[in-house]
Amino acid sequence: MSINSPVDKASFTLDTSGVMGFFGGEEALSAMSTVHLYQGRRWLGWYNSPGSYTVAKKFGQLANSRFWDGVFPGPNPTPEEMFGLDGKDGPRFIGVFSGTDMTTTGHLAYLTVQKAKETKEKNHLGGRITAPGSVSIIDVDDVKLQQGGKVPTMKIHHALCAAIPITSSLATCLTCAFARDWLAFGLIILGMVSNGLSCFVIGSGKLSFRLIKPSSYAPRGDGFLLMRNDIVILKGAEKEVTSITKAKLVLNMGDNEEFNAVGMCSLLLLSQFLVQLLLVPRATLFGQIMFLSSLVVSWAYNSFLSSLEKEKIQTDLLWKSLDYPPITKFALPNRGSQATCACFVLHAGVDLSKKSSTNFKPKKILECMIPNDTRVWEAWREHVAKQVLSKEKNKHFEPYNELIADLEDEEQQLLKQLLADAEYGYRCYQKSVETCSLTP
Repeated sequence: MSINSPVDKASFTLDTSGVMGFFGGEEALSAMSTVHLYQGRRWLGWYNSPGSYTVAKKFGQLANSRFWDGVFPGPNPTPEEMFGLDGKDGPRFIGVFSGTDMTTTGHLAYLTVQKAKETKEKNHLGGRITAPGSVSIIDVDDVKLQQGGKVPTMKIHHALCAAIPITSSLATCLTCAFARDWLAFGLIILGMVSNGLSCFVIGSGKLSFRLIKPSSYAPRGDGFLLMRNDIVILKGAEKEVTSITKAKLVLNMGDNEEFNAVGMCSLLLLSQFLVQLLLVPRATLFGQIMFLSSLVVSWAYNSFLSSLEKEKIQTDLLWKSLDYPPITKFALPNRGSQATCACFVLHAGVDLSKKSSTNFKPKKILECMIPNDTRVWEAWREHVAKQVLSKEKNKHFEPYNELIADLEDEEQQLLKQLLADAEYGYRCYQKSVETCSLTP
């Protein structure tokens, strides 16, 4: 007498086929985008991942030929843009010796600014508080990036968490085989193979730096990245500074510019979605539960990878590549104090023994930082610039008669207040001299 299993008699079915290709798509995309940032991550994609349709449509656009454009219509981004390794514009950069004025910088400058933002200030905010900001000083003199130098990756311990979805997919697969639901068994295997191959192929790209090589006779590259409330000063040779302001991250996916291997993997993921869409409803209830369970565990893992901020990871890897250059950061209470502190810091890099030291123009620098075109601010810039260039040990921020002779009473009072702000900025600069080396 044969005994029928309750699984065989079940008339209820879980219709997961309509959502399994879309469920968890954004998390799967975000997880796949980190494949180049973790050591060994490309070997650890052998699990049944949700969102295959979303991943296929997105990464299929990387394949660049008439055939692939027909299968995966849309723009053809570069690998760097596709994986979020390029595309973010950095702030304006002004070189105080080279005369460089870049309206926007690149992705590495953007990451540098993010690193400066997360650095804690050395001082407590004081002075007349109006629009607080900060001045960060980054010494890149000892940075030695190499053209085509390999970008270091994060340690493998985060990626090893992939053992959880891999084990889950394998366990549900074997359980389906034990229950003799070969259809569910095959569908889980298909998902594991499709995601594993895609992760391996996409993760095979090599991440490196593409540098701009300046003239060996170029002046120092000292300059500043100018933001709304913050100023980041870069101090170093032109080669080192341009490695931040002009260099790029490059992802080499192989010699084939059409990226056919990526297109094939995307086509495999799309085929997986279609096959699972048609055949999952034909599996037993138990097999559908096992299939869905493998997707849920994989979704949780993808969500975990998505929660790790990709830009934060890139910033940490950049800083590791730069050999952890020191950052000194000061909080300033207003724009006047901020601009004064920054200008004095930049002047500390001037080699007064050279005639080219006249290329340093503090008034022009102050105009970039505070472009207000009024009589008071013009007088303020003139006085502060004179103090920056003064060889006297003690700086004087009291307005002299010739400076205020043409100003009205209210303007004179405002100028005194602004010069007091400048004096506070100078005191912060003096603290920076004690904290870090500012000489060329």
